[in-house]
Amino acid sequence: MSDQATILTRIREALKTPAPERHLHGHGTAHSPQKEPSGFQAWLPLVGCSWEEQFSLFRKNSEMLKTELVTYTDQADLQTKLQEQAIRDNWKKIGTHRGQWSGPVIEDLHLPQVVTDSSYSTRGIETCDVGITECDALVAQTGSVLVTTASAGGRVLSVLPPHHVVLARPDQLVPDLDAAFKKLSQLYAKNWPSFISFITGPSRTGDIERILVLGAHGPKRLTVYCGLKPGSG
Repeated sequence: MSDQATILTRIREALKTPAPERHLHGHGTAHSPQKEPSGFQAWLPLVGCSWEEQFSLFRKNSEMLKTELVTYTDQADLQTKLQEQAIRDNWKKIGTHRGQWSGPVIEDLHLPQVVTDSSYSTRGIETCDVGITECDALVAQTGSVLVTTASAGGRVLSVLPPHHVVLARPDQLVPDLDAAFKKLSQLYAKNWPSFISFITGPSRTGDIERILVLGAHGPKRLTVYCGLKPGSG
């Protein structure tokens, strides 16, 4: 069988599978819980209305994507768990940036740092065991982490070190991609970042004999620290 015939056969087989139907009235979304989703949202996976439902979905997607998800209750708990991971993984040097709220937590690690807010070398970042950044949002619908040059200290911290650690607050969890883009518009409408990226699990490829390889074009590990809402457990 020729390559063309193989491709056409696969297309015919795929066409036998019925297309997904629009969501039924009454399911709702986090944006309009009592209304039927409109536009493209009617075809995207449904997301619960409550923070707990959205976090449960984000956790489920993280597990499927091989994202390591760690929860914390407050800043002291975050500091403790981050220190424990630094010891467990034997971090010697970290790449980071001066985040809006995570600075004291990272400083408490007492490790050599390469900070991207000032002058640094690419080689210096490459020799870091981990890149620690903040983010703009966590997307429950896809299990993605939304980062920009503004929230992640540039581009290199989420790409060059072999391990990317993201520190996120509970209010940064959003239900879906539509909400993520709306949040970007609110944050950067007057000055859009030069770099916007949705990170969906650690870097991977299956190009070679369909064997999944992590860390092909970026970090082989992605760890997300997400704060819990009070009372969410």
